[in-house]
Amino acid sequence: MLRSAGLWHFCRRLGAARVPAENLGRREVTSGVSPRGGSSSRALNIFDRDLKRKQKNWAAQQPEPTKFDYLKEEVGSRIADRVYDIPRDFPLALDLGCGRGYIAQYLNKETIGKFFQADIAENALKNSLETEIPTVSVLVDEEFLPFRENTFDLVVSSLSLHWVNDLPRALEQIHYILKPDGVFIGAMFGGDTLYELRCSLQLAETEREGGFSPHVSPFTAVSDLGHLLGRAGFNTLTVSLAPSLKLEYSGAMSAHYNLCLPATSASWVPAILLPQPPK
Repeated sequence: MLRSAGLWHFCRRLGAARVPAENLGRREVTSGVSPRGGSSSRALNIFDRDLKRKQKNWAAQQPEPTKFDYLKEEVGSRIADRVYDIPRDFPLALDLGCGRGYIAQYLNKETIGKFFQADIAENALKNSLETEIPTVSVLVDEEFLPFRENTFDLVVSSLSLHWVNDLPRALEQIHYILKPDGVFIGAMFGGDTLYELRCSLQLAETEREGGFSPHVSPFTAVSDLGHLLGRAGFNTLTVSLAPSLKLEYSGAMSAHYNLCLPATSASWVPAILLPQPPK
């Protein structure tokens, strides 16, 4: 079962000087490599960002990528609904980790003036879905944002930030690039996501090997998200546990194939067998 934890909305930034949108500075950032002076010594590198870029590029090149986009489509539509709940328009918006543009397709040009779609995978940007909103594609790593302070009226992110190594720093950067009274709306998988799959793999491996190794990437606990957003400088927070999305598959291999296409593990953690505790 997939649990989209932390559907954040109405996260506003206050108190900073505005910078005109035309002063936006942007550049391409190589996946997995920080800009000069942008490395974070406090982060524990759990995920291989270069491997994640290759995986997303591979998935975007598959003959029928839409066959496996049902989850991203659903979460993208929910985030778009939250945008429409806010009684204002957004002249300049950013979709961070946009993939093929799963949020933009549900929005209109009356609400969003211009949409910057940023992702680590160039193939996803090349094969983006159609939208009526004027868009600009930017190849960028979500961990190292190249945008200037006070640039965007709205930042959205769907099922992307659970792959970053330093989530607190990523949220601080999002806060930095938002204009005063800007809005951040995002969704990511929560700590109990794929709990059934995790338990099944552990039980099967313990039975056959006498121990188990991690096969599912770690996820952020829902209870921690509000604190992380507040520490990044956001206020007027709403962090909600979205209804669980129950997906049923015919077998283990079917589940593996469907889940690996959109969200393959990219963990640095080696497959170390953890012994079964003594009885």
